[in-house]
Parts: sequence; C-alpha cells; structure tokens
Amino acid sequence: MLDGGYDFLNLLRIGVDIALVWYVLYKLIMLIRGTKAIQLLKGIIVVFIVRLLSSVFNLQTIQWITDQAISWGLLVIIILFQPELRRALEQLGRGNLFSRSTRSEEEQLDQTIEAIIQSCNYMAKRRIGALITIERETGIGDYAETGIQISGKLTHQLLTNIFTPNTPLHDGAVIMKGNEIVAAACYLPLSESPFISKELGTRHRAAMGISEVTDALTIVVSEETGSISCTKNGELHRELDQDTLRKFLRENLSVSLRTPESRTWNWRGKKDG
Repeated sequence: MLDGGYDFLNLLRIGVDIALVWYVLYKLIMLIRGTKAIQLLKGIIVVFIVRLLSSVFNLQTIQWITDQAISWGLLVIIILFQPELRRALEQLGRGNLFSRSTRSEEEQLDQTIEAIIQSCNYMAKRRIGALITIERETGIGDYAETGIQISGKLTHQLLTNIFTPNTPLHDGAVIMKGNEIVAAACYLPLSESPFISKELGTRHRAAMGISEVTDALTIVVSEETGSISCTKNGELHRELDQDTLRKFLRENLSVSLRTPESRTWNWRGKKDG
C-alpha cells in the first residue's frame, strides 16, 4: 500500500516536472516568434540533426565541427538573446512573471483601437494615404525588417505624423505589434489576384498581399477618396465608417492585440489609386 502511494507521488512529481519544462519552452517560443531569433532556433535544430547524422554515419570531421559548435553554442545564445534574457529577469525581479492583468489588457486594447481610429479619421478627412498592418498570431518580423525601426508606443499623433506627405517615412506600411509601432516605410508583398478591382492602387494590393500570406489585419486610407478599408485573410472590407471600423477592430483584435510584453513574458509605397 505504501509502495503504491509512493509510486503515485513519484509519477505526479515527474508529470509536474515535465509540464513545467514544456511550459517554459512554450513561453520561450512565444518570445522569439516573429523575430530573427526564430531563424537562429531553426539553425540550432539543423546543427543537432547534422550532429546526429554524422554520428550515425561516422563522419568524424563533421562530428568534430558540430561538437565545437554545440560547445560554444550556449555562450553565443546568451550574447544574442541578451535583451530578451534581461527583460525576463527584470520581470522576474518585479514578481510579475506569472501574473495576468486582464483588465489592463482590455483597457490597453481600447486605447489602441481609439488611437488607430482617431488617426485614420484625421487622415481620411484630409486625404492622407496610409497603410497600417497589425500583427496578430503569425509573426511578420521579416516584413518589419524591410523598413525603418521605430519601436515607439502608439499614439494617434505619432501614427498620423508618420504618414504626413513629404516626410521620410510616409511611403510604405507601418507595422504594429500590440500597442507598439514596430517599424515604418515597410514593404509588403503585392497581391497578384485578378479579382482585385482595377480602381484600387498599390496600397490596397499590398494590404491584400499581406493578408493572403499571414493573418495580419491591415487598414488602408485612400488618398484619392479618403475611404477607409480593412483586409483580413484575403478579404477586403471597403468604405468603413468610424463605428464599423471600431467594431471590426474589436472583433478581430480582442484576443491577439496585447502589449509586446504581455504577449511574450506575461507569466504572472506608391500613390494609392
């Protein structure tokens, strides 16, 4: 009887141990998703696969090279991931590594949506063209790297100023992650769909293009008509008014749109036609 109880406790301890390890790995993957670090992770996996194959086929030179790469790999990872590790340790020191703040996230979501709407309405009235892509679940860090890094907290003044004509950053897309403007003047893939109306210009084709390859949400303000459109999953929603835009953003960003910190370490162009 005692042995049975001991075995149960031992299995429970092992189960908790494995669950904690997987949870930490999951959070680490969420941290690096959509960044250059994910490419590094793929490279590490390739090194381990090569090491395994070299051992199976007794390729001694390749085996020695991969052993050296693995031996120095930990130091390289610490250097490359220094900003992420520092942020994690800071949150651990503040005691909020495993905390959740649903109320603050909802408030932040409302503030972010209102800032976007206020900026879009301002630009629409003045026929200022704009292209705003908001990351959801699929990382779009590769597209953000094509532009100028901003890494600034979203305000309607900053967003509007970026698209002001004849400024260095007005041409191209703004990419957002949570309540942060990650980059401006970014290049997005153009849709080659033959079903897009010919009256729509490059901004709309870019918005459709990014929606066909990712789950990002993109807002387009036409500089010719002042109309506001949104794209999602290869669909174009045109001529949205303020209330419809607010409802659309609320429905599609209620889960995915959070601050970058809460999403990762929350453990506690051309003229538009």
